[in-house]
Amino acid sequence: MNIPANRLDRGFYQYQDEFEAKALEVLRSGWYVLGKEVAEFEKEFAAYCGAKYCVGLASGLDALWIAFRVLGIGEGDEVIVQGNTYIASVMGITINGATPVFVEPDAFYNIDVTKIEEKITERTKAILVVHLYGQASNMTEIMRLAEKYNLRVVEDCAQSHGAKWNGQMTGTFGDVGCFSFYPSKNLGAFGDGGAVVINDEVLDKKFRVFRNYGSEKRYHNMIIGANSRLDEMQAALLRVRLAHLDEINAERADIAAAYTAAINNEKVLLPQIRTGASSVFHQYVVRTDDRDKFMNYLQDRGIGTIIHYPIPPHLAEAYQYLGYEKGAYPITEAYADTVLSLPMYTGMTQEEIKYVIDVINEYK
Repeated sequence: MNIPANRLDRGFYQYQDEFEAKALEVLRSGWYVLGKEVAEFEKEFAAYCGAKYCVGLASGLDALWIAFRVLGIGEGDEVIVQGNTYIASVMGITINGATPVFVEPDAFYNIDVTKIEEKITERTKAILVVHLYGQASNMTEIMRLAEKYNLRVVEDCAQSHGAKWNGQMTGTFGDVGCFSFYPSKNLGAFGDGGAVVINDEVLDKKFRVFRNYGSEKRYHNMIIGANSRLDEMQAALLRVRLAHLDEINAERADIAAAYTAAINNEKVLLPQIRTGASSVFHQYVVRTDDRDKFMNYLQDRGIGTIIHYPIPPHLAEAYQYLGYEKGAYPITEAYADTVLSLPMYTGMTQEEIKYVIDVINEYK
């Protein structure tokens, strides 16, 4: 049996008729940028998240760096972020000239809230919260610290579409919730795409102006902005998937539940869910000490896996200028050396799930 780590075609075929009808509708409309589909998606996604506003952008990275730009965070400022995130989170900070200040992750792979306060200085302006692998972070404590120290909060929700903390959607706690719609996401487009959700009318307007060359009215440029617009086709197809997002997330939760209930191998550490948090299982991440051996064992039996992520940002070549060396963040680095994502995708069959479980249980 051949089971890749992820496959996108099954998610298309599940709703093929709806996707194809919507794509044809957009092609025939004659309007392809900032039209009806984007406006409707923004309304629908804001409503889904429980936010007042949503602004569609060209990518998740754009959502991040534009968020910090709009919030006025840049040169000389520090932003706290967990060490084991994807490097795009950190790029959102550094593109604006600000400095990332890393915090170790907890047992749930999210930022360890008990280690945030010690990193706050007079230069700290924000906390970037990453709801990694689809599980909501401890937003109660993060918002308490943000209020105590008058810090902005940006949420990186690239992997957490629909995840909740104490019943409230990720992306709606802080000043800005940043989303990616990269095709592999739970709410994935058929190309690049992103968005921010906000509850502040002034910020909503700023994002809309910035994404369109700094212009609210054509050829009247108020600021130096960017070209970062979610296009009509992606917005239209996202509307189709959004209508099914709860069932997509429920399907992934069922796969995760099957893994958790049936994988029984002392060499493979399964993920935990924090009390109060929900996970949409963008990834099902396990840990094992001899990862290469385990990966090769699975690959030889037709099971694909992915490492999320093998090089933590503080050790990336791009961030050598920050001056970190191996050993600076031992928990982050230990995760980078041991994490492995098991197959997880829409349309995964019971036979495939059982095969993955059986193969892992036979690993020695």
